[in-house]
Amino acid sequence: MEVKIGVRDIPRDIVLESTDTADSVVKAVESAISSNTLLRLKDDKGRLIVVPGAQIGYVEIGAEETRRVGFGTL
Repeated sequence: MEVKIGVRDIPRDIVLESTDTADSVVKAVESAISSNTLLRLKDDKGRLIVVPGAQIGYVEIGAEETRRVGFGTL
């Protein structure tokens, strides 16, 4: 699923594709904001994204995708 993170005072969003569930992302964001710690998320390629909880402006979580079957889009 796509996760978009808006960081305060930064004009560009951080966009990543995550294999985590929406619930686990929400829990990680809530924990980082409430305890003023770092938000750590891994994308689908194994890269680690770290954002200070105090600097998170917003988080947009896309719908979880099911596996697509086929060779292209119509």
